[in-house]
Amino acid sequence: MNIIINNSLMVPIYEQITEQVKMLIRNGELKENDILPSVRSLSRELKISALTVKKAYDNLESEGFTVTVHGKGTYVSLANAEILLEEQKKEVEAALEMAVQKGRRYGISDEDIRSLFELILEE
Repeated sequence: MNIIINNSLMVPIYEQITEQVKMLIRNGELKENDILPSVRSLSRELKISALTVKKAYDNLESEGFTVTVHGKGTYVSLANAEILLEEQKKEVEAALEMAVQKGRRYGISDEDIRSLFELILEE
């Protein structure tokens, strides 16, 4: 699993891990029932505390992206399809909101923005 930690970001390391694992799931690089590296092995690989990795794994589980089987490991959840779709919708919504704000800053009317959006949908 390819996780890259950026220490210069103001984002906590456990959040970086959480977001990158979710991205791997969204991109299809991690699929249902795939096993994640153990907490110890990922902490060694990333040269960080095992507690940090554990916190990231706990977050993933609480959000429904993974399930942990005691003594066996942490697996990508079977029930993450709806969660995944909702996450993707939130990303698209945020991108659309930024585009609308940018259009308004440029002085483009809401009607023209709607027209542009409809043109894009037709492509």
